[in-house]
Amino acid sequence: MFVKMRKSVGSKRKELSANNIAEITRVYEAFAESKHSKIFRTEDFFYRTITVERPLKVNFAFTAERIERVMASRPVAKLPDDDAVALRSALHARSQRAAGEVSTNKSAFTSELLDVLAEAGLQVKPAVLKSIVTELSERDEDGELQTNRVRDPEPDPTLRDTENVPWDQDIHEYLEREVKPFVADAWIDESKTKEGAEIPFTRHFYEYVPPRPLEEIDRDLEEVLGHIRARLEEVKG
Repeated sequence: MFVKMRKSVGSKRKELSANNIAEITRVYEAFAESKHSKIFRTEDFFYRTITVERPLKVNFAFTAERIERVMASRPVAKLPDDDAVALRSALHARSQRAAGEVSTNKSAFTSELLDVLAEAGLQVKPAVLKSIVTELSERDEDGELQTNRVRDPEPDPTLRDTENVPWDQDIHEYLEREVKPFVADAWIDESKTKEGAEIPFTRHFYEYVPPRPLEEIDRDLEEVLGHIRARLEEVKG
């Protein structure tokens, strides 16, 4: 309900007239569902946004592409120039010997990397070592499941998703019913759960308008094509 304003105020171009306000008041006092009125509980507009995580699975390898990612990472970029040159040389030398070898064991791969660094006379801080290992890894559904210090699965940021759960539904029951049948290894990071509210007018007041019959659409299309063909004939003539 609105009337167009004779003069816009900024981006505002519509307003409620006295008759609109009277009609809204009448509808509200009637307190009955109609084309213009729906009755809900306040909680019907509340929801919780849950963050759904899936486990990180990766493999490890010394490849040219991954080595370039290592050298571009922030911790490695801060190394002295001589150390950076030595690191690149050591990693490339190992990649040539590896000949496409791929590891799915983080512990064994890290030990191998430490040996490579030691041979090159390099000692790096734990943060730099962690960055190197991370950049030498790639997602792999058949790779090793990554865990933290207490052996909980590490989340894969690229598979992270969110779901809006109605206020009156338990988030864990929602996960079991709506998510796990499709991704059985998913879990909720409850530290990221947020609460919100929304009034989705379009959804509640949507009126279905059936599409035109195909015969009518085909007839209109054929008419347009007929005009085009006629114009083409005129151009050719």
